[in-house]
Amino acid sequence: MTITTRRRGSLAKVEGRQALGFASPALVGLAVFTIVPVGLSIVMSVFDWPTFGERTFNGVDNYIKLFTGSPDFWPALRNSAVYTLLYVPLSVALSLVLALGLGSRIRGRGALRVLFFIPVVTPMVANVLVWKMMLQPQGLFNGLSVTWFGIELPNFLADPSWAMIMVVVMSVWQGLGYNMLIFSAALEQLPESVLEAASIDGAQGFRRVWSIVIPMISPSIFFATIMTMITSLQVFVQPQMLTGGGPGNATKPLVMYIWEQGFTFGDLGLAAAAAWILFAIIIAITGIQFAAQKKWVHYEH
Repeated sequence: MTITTRRRGSLAKVEGRQALGFASPALVGLAVFTIVPVGLSIVMSVFDWPTFGERTFNGVDNYIKLFTGSPDFWPALRNSAVYTLLYVPLSVALSLVLALGLGSRIRGRGALRVLFFIPVVTPMVANVLVWKMMLQPQGLFNGLSVTWFGIELPNFLADPSWAMIMVVVMSVWQGLGYNMLIFSAALEQLPESVLEAASIDGAQGFRRVWSIVIPMISPSIFFATIMTMITSLQVFVQPQMLTGGGPGNATKPLVMYIWEQGFTFGDLGLAAAAAWILFAIIIAITGIQFAAQKKWVHYEH
């Protein structure tokens, strides 16, 4: 081994130790705040684990209790499914329409994009509180309806038929700007030559959008759909702050059920088991979406 080779080996070791030193804060943070809690939650899910008191191993009893002995689990799972089925298509479709509407021919489109993106960066609690005030019987919506049309609106947040719809509407408004920016970025990357060729061939209006534009930005639509679905299954703040999960349990999603079991009733084992069921659901749906993308997502123009 030559002197040059030995020097290079020593330098590589020194650089490796330096790199590990620089990365160690992030690695420690990952271990303390992600890896250890995840591992602990797996252990907790197979224990009778009260907040205070003796902890005993019970195997899969927590999972069995969720499916057969917990009266609020299935309604919470249903509410999460209903919210996701309503929110994801509406959010993705309206964001795409908005991105298409704010095309290059629109003056001030930059300012309009910022305007629609403001709710995304505004604290969620502030957004929810504003909507809660507007939806009250003495709020803005009912006041305008009575003043202009003489029609008194229902109490949206106290009516089981309307409460979930209002949670979805508020959530769509709040998250509209995020997907809009994703789609706007994708639209600006479309090759002009392809669009001009489509126009020459007679593809205009809806036909051009459906047959040319959407297939070309399908990777962005797929990404937005995946992320929006994951976010919707993890929804918590909107129903918690807007309706408190009510009326009854009409708007209580699965994450809110997990939070109640862990921090209200002190059953951390049951909460951990419910969290892992939610994780399995998200992984399963994401896997199905990745398998189905081959039929409609086009990664080459």
